[in-house]
Amino acid sequence: MDPQARRNFKLVLEYDGSGYHGWQRQEGVLTIQEVLESRLEIMLGTPIGVRASGRTDAGVHARGQVVSFYGRTRLDPGEILRGLNSLLPEDIVVLQAEEMPDSFHARFSAISKTYEYRVLNRKVPSALDRKYAWHVARPLEQQAMAACLEKIIGVHDFAAFMGSGSSVKSSERHVLKACLKVLDGEKLIFMFQADGFLRHMVRNLVGTLVEVGKGRRCVEGFLEVLESRDRKRAGMTAPAHGLFLVSVDYDMGGCSS
Repeated sequence: MDPQARRNFKLVLEYDGSGYHGWQRQEGVLTIQEVLESRLEIMLGTPIGVRASGRTDAGVHARGQVVSFYGRTRLDPGEILRGLNSLLPEDIVVLQAEEMPDSFHARFSAISKTYEYRVLNRKVPSALDRKYAWHVARPLEQQAMAACLEKIIGVHDFAAFMGSGSSVKSSERHVLKACLKVLDGEKLIFMFQADGFLRHMVRNLVGTLVEVGKGRRCVEGFLEVLESRDRKRAGMTAPAHGLFLVSVDYDMGGCSS
C-alpha cells in the first residue's frame, strides 16, 4: 500500500458530552473535535482535520456520530480503531472504522439522522441518570404528546422550533419518524428521524411537547405553534443533557451507520 496515497476514512463515535463544550473546536474550551483531531495527529504523525455529520451542543451525547477524514497512512481501519481507542479518553469511543470512496463526506453524504431525547418522569430525580435524562417531576399525559408527534411527520416548516441566531436558507424539514417510547412507565424516549435538523429543533420540540404533557397546551395548540413559524410561541429549550445523536444514514451502499 502506497503510504503517500490519500485515503478517506469514516469513523462512528460514541461519546458522553457531559465534560465537553460540544463538538466543534472553539478557542479556550475543550471539545470533542479537538480531542479526536489531537489523537489522530499523534497516531498518524501529521495534523488531521475531521468532518462530522453535524455539530452537537455542549452536554449533548452521541451513540452514532459519524466523522470522515483524509489521511496518508499504511494503517488499515482496524488498526486506526484500536489505536484511537487506546489514545482517547474513556468518554469517547470509536465504534467503527472503515475506508470509504474519495467522494464520501460525513455531512454532505448523509440522507437522514436520528435523535433521541430522554425524559425521566417521576417524582424523585435519579442519581444515575442525572446527566442523561431531563427530570420532570409532574406526571405527563403520554397520549397527548404522542398525538403531537404524529402531526409533525412529513414536510413542515419548523421555524417555530429553530434556535435563535440560525442562518439557514430554509426552515423546512422532512420528518420521517417521530414517536414516543416508554420504558418502565417512567422513562420517556422521544425519537425523531429527519432529513435534517435545525439548531435546537429537537430540544425546542421536546420543551413544547412537555408543556402539552403537563396540560398547559392541547394538541391543537401545539399545531398552532408549528403553523405560526414563531419561536416566541413555542415552549422552553429542553436541557442539552437529555439529547442523543443515535445514528446517521447515507445514500451509498453499505454506508449506513
